[in-house]
Amino acid sequence: MHSAPASSSEYHKRLDEALHDEFLRRTLDTFAVSYRESRAQVFKEVDERGLIKKIADAKDYACQHMDELYEQFKGEAEKRGVQVHIAKDAEEARHIIAQIARKNNVKYIVKSKSMTAEEIELNPDLERQGFVVDETDLGEWIIQLRHEGPSHMVMPAIHLSRYQVADVFEKETGEQQDREDIQRLVKVARVQLRRKFIAADMGVSGANFAVAENGAIATVTNEGNARMVTTLPRVHVALAGLDKLIPTLDNALTALLVLPRNATAQRLTSYVTWICGANECKSAKDNTKVMHVVFLDNGRREIAKDPLFKQIFRCVRCGACANVCPVFRLVGGHKMGYIYIGAIGLILTYFFHGKDKAKILCQNCIGCESCANVCAGGIELPRLIREIRSRLTAEENSLPGALMSTAMKNRKVFHSLLKFASFAQKPFTGGTQFQRHLPAIFLGKHGFKALPAIADKAFRDIFPKIQPKPTNAVMRVALFAGCAQDFIYPEELEACVKLLAAKDVAIDFPMEQTCCGLPLEMMGQRVTSKDVARQNINAFAAGNYDAIITLCASCASHLKHAYPTLFDDDPEMSRKAKAFSEKVIDYSSFVHDKLGVTAADFTNSGEKVTYHASCHLCRGLKVHDAPRELIADAANYVPCNEEEVCCGFGGTYSAKFPEISAQLLEKKLNNIAATGASRVVVDCPGCVMQIKGGVEKRKLGIKVQHMSELLAETMKK
Repeated sequence: MHSAPASSSEYHKRLDEALHDEFLRRTLDTFAVSYRESRAQVFKEVDERGLIKKIADAKDYACQHMDELYEQFKGEAEKRGVQVHIAKDAEEARHIIAQIARKNNVKYIVKSKSMTAEEIELNPDLERQGFVVDETDLGEWIIQLRHEGPSHMVMPAIHLSRYQVADVFEKETGEQQDREDIQRLVKVARVQLRRKFIAADMGVSGANFAVAENGAIATVTNEGNARMVTTLPRVHVALAGLDKLIPTLDNALTALLVLPRNATAQRLTSYVTWICGANECKSAKDNTKVMHVVFLDNGRREIAKDPLFKQIFRCVRCGACANVCPVFRLVGGHKMGYIYIGAIGLILTYFFHGKDKAKILCQNCIGCESCANVCAGGIELPRLIREIRSRLTAEENSLPGALMSTAMKNRKVFHSLLKFASFAQKPFTGGTQFQRHLPAIFLGKHGFKALPAIADKAFRDIFPKIQPKPTNAVMRVALFAGCAQDFIYPEELEACVKLLAAKDVAIDFPMEQTCCGLPLEMMGQRVTSKDVARQNINAFAAGNYDAIITLCASCASHLKHAYPTLFDDDPEMSRKAKAFSEKVIDYSSFVHDKLGVTAADFTNSGEKVTYHASCHLCRGLKVHDAPRELIADAANYVPCNEEEVCCGFGGTYSAKFPEISAQLLEKKLNNIAATGASRVVVDCPGCVMQIKGGVEKRKLGIKVQHMSELLAETMKK
């Protein structure tokens, strides 16, 4: 039922299959757009950030008191006639549930949707032992009949069309189905499932919450099937991870304000069922239901001790990390996880199902931070995925990563290689900004965009000639260039210098600076990532700067948020990293908020200019208004559909997954072209590279520039 790709080539084949599935693409695309709009509306009514913090605090407390809460729950539940078990791993959990079934002479079992049951692969095990097991959630039942796993934690059959469902029902019932009438298909399912409820001896459910103070469990669903699973059969087994334990009912009620809003953009689901004790059941002996709760460890206690990864237990299984993921939107859950899907799935696979299943899947994160932006528990999902990559890379020592690491570790060697490439590329560029004459064999799947040429002169070689020397400087700043602007797009930094000089800002450019290290992090090269971070921090340490400005949103987010976390084992370096990061600011925020430029500073020509919001600017740095207001000051700002959706670059991601990068770029270019704008402005050279390359390839005739270039061009003399 579940399988992880055995090799990178096999995984890419699976991705290609998904990308050519028109129904899947159309369905996930429609859902992604409607979900984002509906979620924004429904969260207007509550304090989203405040609620997420409350959930995170409650879940963090529960994580550190798992055993205490388990004992409290067990004591309270047993007072109410419930038998409580704990299983150390998946095998023991399956054994406990099978033993309960045998002891109670069970033949027929009905199940409601449970990701924990999927985690331990319960159904196949029970079926091997001779039990008849039927899923009762409509989506879960459909995929059970198809012998496949769920493609989403909340909407398990979102990848299937009505025609595929009709085929399944025809095979199950032996009757022809109306492929166009969805309501008729639902009625067919209802009739079939009602029979199973009536025949069932035992019901198996999950639990969204297990409340320690009263021994109650709760299920949160949009169908009545889970309620029938827990009430109709004479035996009920609830299976839950230890991470579902929470101290109080209030904690659960707080989570319920976020869970349905995040999962399906609803204020509340159709059914929230609370079960507190073994209740009356007419079909059971003595009219009392036999009720068991099985808690699963499966490594959870050990993970709870990890200072970084313990935060995964804040997850409420809402599936929002998949809902907003641009990669999931293209390929679906069967390609974005093993059993658990989405960003959290890439992490849980590593811990619950093994490194071998995680090593390829965890590469398929573009790092756009959409998941972290909506996570109901405030989990640092992109950071955790990078950490897993780092751990896996440290164990396998891949050749490409090792070569990149070796080159970038030594700044002088790295920069010499880039300068040599500038000279060596000349036969392929024809004197343009693009690699125009590369043989097709070198492009492969990367032919969807024109590749950039390295500049004839790096910014570091230009800066001494253009460095301003104001006599009455209003402030003193340093520029952090990053690789792309230093060696590919120096004109973006030159434009920045022009505007800052006009505002009497003293500018420095420390020559010892090098790559920010984000590409190394994305490749799992943690040791070298720390080396280059140390080089950069030391390069800027001597200057008493008011700010460290970077024109690369990805660099800015990494410098500001990742650097302080890299040196947890080195207190002195950690202190320096925090002091450095506090001064880092992106270009648009500095110009708009610190310099306070206004429309009066520009000659607005009225040109139609649209905008692409770089992922690390709008989500990593939470900068939304400043860039748009600056464009409106300098030109006629035309909003673009899905401005804050990833363009598909993701640094090294575009090289590793060009088939996905190409599709994300195509969506972005279509949206940009639809605005009718003659220019698109961004705040990140990586996005410039991606979008500019796509515009050139498609000959769209749209100018692609950094924000600094638009402002410098329209600035009043």
